[in-house]
Amino acid sequence: MDLAQPLPHPLRSPLAHVRARVRHWFASRLPRRDVTLLTQRNVYILPTRAGWMLAFTLLLLLVASINYQLNLGYLLTFLLAGTAAVGMHVCHANLRGLTLHLPPPTPVHAGQAVQLDVRLTSERASARHGIGMGVVGDGGLQMTALAWTDVPAQGSVQLQVAWPTARRGLHALPALTALTLFPLGTFRVWTLWRPAATVLVYPEPEHQPPALPAGEPEPGSSGSARVQSTGEFDGVRSYQRGDPMKAVVWKKAAQAFASGRDELVSREALSSQRQQLWLDHARCGATDFEARLSRLTAWVIMADRMGLDFGLRLPGREIAPAQGPAHRARCMEALALC
Repeated sequence: MDLAQPLPHPLRSPLAHVRARVRHWFASRLPRRDVTLLTQRNVYILPTRAGWMLAFTLLLLLVASINYQLNLGYLLTFLLAGTAAVGMHVCHANLRGLTLHLPPPTPVHAGQAVQLDVRLTSERASARHGIGMGVVGDGGLQMTALAWTDVPAQGSVQLQVAWPTARRGLHALPALTALTLFPLGTFRVWTLWRPAATVLVYPEPEHQPPALPAGEPEPGSSGSARVQSTGEFDGVRSYQRGDPMKAVVWKKAAQAFASGRDELVSREALSSQRQQLWLDHARCGATDFEARLSRLTAWVIMADRMGLDFGLRLPGREIAPAQGPAHRARCMEALALC
């Protein structure tokens, strides 16, 4: 999801709409990179409200000192003006020279916040104070609250920024902003940064999914269910009410109880054919397309926790039965991009 064209809000004033358009145009011209060095070319500075009030106060002091020939008034005026000028250079140097690095974020489910772990590195011999970072949304408007940190001298620090996302799929990361008001708060120094990394957002799992579907006979199989090298039957499924206790796979039950889950699986030792667990998009029972993906996501999580071999059937794609973290990630990616 790239920076989209800002849409006019019914309550937004024409001036605010123009500002949003300008911010969007400015942000869209920034190159995408995961590592950026802040220099004079990409660091900007403007007075804050407190800075404008200080400038207005200095103007009044200067006019009063001229009218009444107040030597101490001149001294105070130029002392405050010099302090503000030094603060401007210190504020700009507090951000200039920083290196920002963003590794690829971990995939999340829709509705969860993407955690962006930004590393700030400084080669300067003195520490940098009051560095804030946040997410910038459409039109250059700030989306999230700023996270603040200090960067040690000739060191680095990791700052975590959260980005809320609501849709599944492969998304480009939004623009980030880094700013500082140090030391006086009279000037605001900031930069805009567009990371090149992307984040994969899985479908939101169904909150109360039904039990896993029954296994399908493997093509060409015959005879009774055979035993794997681990000593357990191939034909297993999630426990259903009414299953005999002797059919429960207690080894997997003990592992589930030890990890704080109450999930049980039953062996299908009485079946005449070897069974395969297929999570089929066309047979999952939900009517809406996104609801089917949500149910399949919940089933993938359940089957992976139980340690079952399972396959996934989606429109135009089929993933053969397997198990393990790599197989789970492959199925989740297929569901996210379906």
